[in-house]
Amino acid sequence: MDRQNLELDAAITDVRGRFLKDNPKSAARHEDAKRALPGGNTRAVLWYEPFPLTLTGGKDCRVTDLDGHTYVDFVSEYTAGLYGHSNARIAAAIKAVADSGWVLGGPNPYEARLGQAVVDRYPAIERVRFCNSGTEANLMALSTARAVTGRAKILAFDGGYHGGILTFAHGGSPLNAPYPFIFAQYNDMAGTAALIRDQAKDLAAVILEPMMGGGGCIAAKPEFLAMLRKETEQAGILLIFDEVMASRLSYRGYHGMAGIKPDMVTLGKYIGGGCSFGAFGGRADILDRFDPASPNAFGHGGTFNNNIFSMAAGFTGFTEVLTEAALDRMNGLGDELRDGMNALLAERKVAGVVTGVGSIMNLHFVDHEVRSPHDVEESDPRWLHLWQLEMMLKRQYVTPRGMIALSLPISRTEIVAFLDLFADFLDGYRSILPKRT
Repeated sequence: MDRQNLELDAAITDVRGRFLKDNPKSAARHEDAKRALPGGNTRAVLWYEPFPLTLTGGKDCRVTDLDGHTYVDFVSEYTAGLYGHSNARIAAAIKAVADSGWVLGGPNPYEARLGQAVVDRYPAIERVRFCNSGTEANLMALSTARAVTGRAKILAFDGGYHGGILTFAHGGSPLNAPYPFIFAQYNDMAGTAALIRDQAKDLAAVILEPMMGGGGCIAAKPEFLAMLRKETEQAGILLIFDEVMASRLSYRGYHGMAGIKPDMVTLGKYIGGGCSFGAFGGRADILDRFDPASPNAFGHGGTFNNNIFSMAAGFTGFTEVLTEAALDRMNGLGDELRDGMNALLAERKVAGVVTGVGSIMNLHFVDHEVRSPHDVEESDPRWLHLWQLEMMLKRQYVTPRGMIALSLPISRTEIVAFLDLFADFLDGYRSILPKRT
């Protein structure tokens, strides 16, 4: 092993030791949780070495852990925490529901209003149906595409993520839903167009995030999206935009910002106002197949599809809190943070880049442009591990994969402070961080 690897391993051993010393209660809770939960965990993305912090509360853009530390939250519940942790209007809506009763077993006053608000805001959504998660929304969209077109295959992208059983990083998961998938490379114009044309007669849908979230916060090139729309439209293939994360990057959704109108759009995460939520919507002629009064209607059950907590919190947040000005402000701060991090990496000649759009971004320790997940496969994950633990010791709550998501309560004060601490990290480890060529 070369000297840099030895120094990196030593640095990781040191930071893990300091992290353990700093968080003994979280460490003990993690060990105790293993008695009932495999690995002490019931949501894989929240696990990291040596153990995840146990969070006990949150206010605005800050969270508190079991050992009493308070962090500025740059995880933001992997984009679902857009409203922060204590918005008064959303809390009042939830309390009103709690006081008036829940699990009522019928339509409630909120679901149609939330549905209308979604239809009014997003250009590609003429009708919408609710479910319970982004995963479920994507499953419903893909099954709908197969039923409508009479075709079987789905084109997805290497490294993409559309839910816990639709995950395509590193060859995919053995638990993936058994659709007959074929795969293309994200942002590969010629290769993807050729694949669509070759498989057209069997393809029901093409699904992608217009900006990959779990795949590394990589935006699709505008010409790539335009090509997908043209090729799918010509072949009668449904184009599905997974905007579970990306919809928060523009008031009219990512497709509205891009000027591309897919056939279907899936939503989730923040739109439930902090409660469980998923939705799939799109062209009226497709979604109206779910009208129960129609002959041969598609059935779509789900006990909690219209649960009153998600409907009330979602409607309140979506229509009263998530104004266009508030969203533009948050995404503008995200641009400032990403630009600032990239400037610091360049100034210190560290091989790294921060990708993303607006308020969602990802740090990658690579020395080249990132156009698809393939471009970051060779990056040594130990650099991000070191970065994560050091930033958390500086009371900045960040993800193990380098992803950062902002929330509405974050201000420029938190952005400036984060950049100062990021500079401290780069300076402290400059001798062993990967160098730009």
